[in-house]
Amino acid sequence: MRVLASMLAATILSGGAGLAGGAALAQVAPMTKPNTAADPYIWLEDKDGAKPLAWVEAENAKTLPRLQNDPRYKTFYAEALAIASAKDRIPMPNQMFGRVYNFWRDAEHPHGLWRWTSAADYASATPKWTTALDLDALGKAEGKQWVWKGSTCLQPEERLCLVALSEGGEDAVTYREFDLSTGAFVKGGFTLPKSKQDASWVDKDTLLVARDWGAGTTTQSGYAFVLKQVKRGQPLTAATEVYRGAATDQGPTGADVLTDEKGNRLVVIQRRKTFFGADKLVWTPAGTRPLALPDRTFPAGMIDGQVIFSTSDPWGEIPEGAVASAPLAEVEKGPINPTIVFAPGPRQSVDGMALTKSKLLLVVSDNVRGRASVYTHGAGGWTAKPIALPDNASIDVASTTDRSDDAYLTVTGFLTPTSLCSLDAATGAAPKPIKTLPAKFDASNDVVEQFEATSTDGTKVPYFVVHKKGIALDGTTPTIMTAYGGFQVSMTPSYSGSTGKLWLERGGSYVLANIRGGGEFGPKWHDAGRKTKRQVIYDDFAAVAKDLFARKLTSPAKLGIYGGSNGGLLMGVEFNQHPDLWKAVTIQVPLLDMIRYEGIAAGASWVDEYGSVTVPAEKAFLEKISPYQNIKKGVAYPEPYIWTTTKDDRVGPQHARKFAARLKEYGLPYLYYEDTAGGHSGDADIEQGARLQALQMTYFTQKLVGVAK
Repeated sequence: MRVLASMLAATILSGGAGLAGGAALAQVAPMTKPNTAADPYIWLEDKDGAKPLAWVEAENAKTLPRLQNDPRYKTFYAEALAIASAKDRIPMPNQMFGRVYNFWRDAEHPHGLWRWTSAADYASATPKWTTALDLDALGKAEGKQWVWKGSTCLQPEERLCLVALSEGGEDAVTYREFDLSTGAFVKGGFTLPKSKQDASWVDKDTLLVARDWGAGTTTQSGYAFVLKQVKRGQPLTAATEVYRGAATDQGPTGADVLTDEKGNRLVVIQRRKTFFGADKLVWTPAGTRPLALPDRTFPAGMIDGQVIFSTSDPWGEIPEGAVASAPLAEVEKGPINPTIVFAPGPRQSVDGMALTKSKLLLVVSDNVRGRASVYTHGAGGWTAKPIALPDNASIDVASTTDRSDDAYLTVTGFLTPTSLCSLDAATGAAPKPIKTLPAKFDASNDVVEQFEATSTDGTKVPYFVVHKKGIALDGTTPTIMTAYGGFQVSMTPSYSGSTGKLWLERGGSYVLANIRGGGEFGPKWHDAGRKTKRQVIYDDFAAVAKDLFARKLTSPAKLGIYGGSNGGLLMGVEFNQHPDLWKAVTIQVPLLDMIRYEGIAAGASWVDEYGSVTVPAEKAFLEKISPYQNIKKGVAYPEPYIWTTTKDDRVGPQHARKFAARLKEYGLPYLYYEDTAGGHSGDADIEQGARLQALQMTYFTQKLVGVAK
């Protein structure tokens, strides 16, 4: 699948996105000797220790009855599970090996089936699927809880693939070679044992692999900085080193292999010295040559002998946030003279791009509304043709292949069930809807509105509100609000059957805030809230809440907020800074101890986003906003619901544990739940996802609607 849906697809901190490409993650020592007098809960950082797990068990025993004994919980769980396991969902396509592949979960296959059908049959109402890999059967046979983490296949044939399998949902994976033509693992084929790792095909007998090779080959965050060439039939101990970064790097070292339909090929090594920036080098078996590119400009694909680049820094005449191209020969030998393909306006950003056989598909967010165009390269440069798609919707590229110009797009909105459309990129004709998700909730009486709030520095911050038509503007509507605010991740309208069924259908309102730190308006929107400038992110979120109150769409007594990962940090800060603005706060798989975050799980890799306690000014700012350190005795905080997972090897459950322990110490109310599986995204199986949804919605209903009668 030749989809490049995010400029930071391999390195974002968001639920389900994944920090791919690192080494096996072990708990690393903190950078400084812990002050146990100032922090009596250091012991909870022992992620899998007997004492912390006993503490977790006791906390779960208090929280689960409170939520699961509510008579509404069973209904919420049943509804969420029915939506997650429904067989009328759209089986999202992945074009490979001349087929359409799909990964599918349902009640009979909770861990999932990797399966395929023909392109012609896929377009029918009831495709006939052939199972390639049954994860439930594999897990049962091997005594493992295998979780699917994708595949990477050898171009151009795409017959041989490396399948990534995770135990319980961790980011660390095992790679196994799979033959799509036989539908089986390759006997004696490539096997890369469990590690946070990245592997790229050079040819059918050669891989470039970044992983934990042993002592001294991973960063403090547990990411690989040593890239080696692995040959078929040889043990990993015989792998030969290709490139070496440094233990001080914030992110992983890895390789990308770019190809196009004409047979052109480019291997690029990336060394992530910082989270957002990297050294880039062209690799051949004869050696490497540095690429003269800005730190945050990356090769993103290749078509018609043109290498496509995404920019988050200015690059000569190319502005930040743009898409550019350069001939392969210039990239291989230098100097590079880039040509602009697309430059965004002030309220635009590149949401994603993908390559077909002869076309570049570009998806642009225009004031948080999707637009898509087909770009063609010719003797005179690049020309664009807009794709006719619905307005006021989010657009995404579901699948492309460089073997043809056939592509699949998705169109979705808050109240519009997702549609999958087929597109002939060669002609650019209007896409044809081929599959539409049946409505999962009654939206006939709902409406979507977009407003702007004014933040503390005068910046206009857009947000969406979904609510019943004709609601009384008296502040009585129960409302839940979310945002992310980091890592240049855009939050766009999307159809959530579970939110609609469990919340909107029962009269609640939903708010999505497009605060700074995200990517909704490009790199500048993100950079405005990095490191010591981060307070504007938190001010933006509070400003949206206050704007809701001014419009009387809701009130502090009826507003609940939630967010996960970096969004969990957002929730922790808002909990501390504005306890009077919310009645309920759900804090999911969060960062909360920003003084010690660099020594917990993969924390040191995010210094480029948050700053470091080793820099005095950044330490002072982190001390000011860190949720764990800023809980105060005697404050009338809302009772939060904090949840995480033991298997989270990205952020780690340590933050959530310590935050709850501090609340308990101060005699403050809270609910804490830690699931034992699922990793950072809580996705071990469909039942876990439904359970987490139902628990959270029960909490919000108790707080914002009232006790069950």
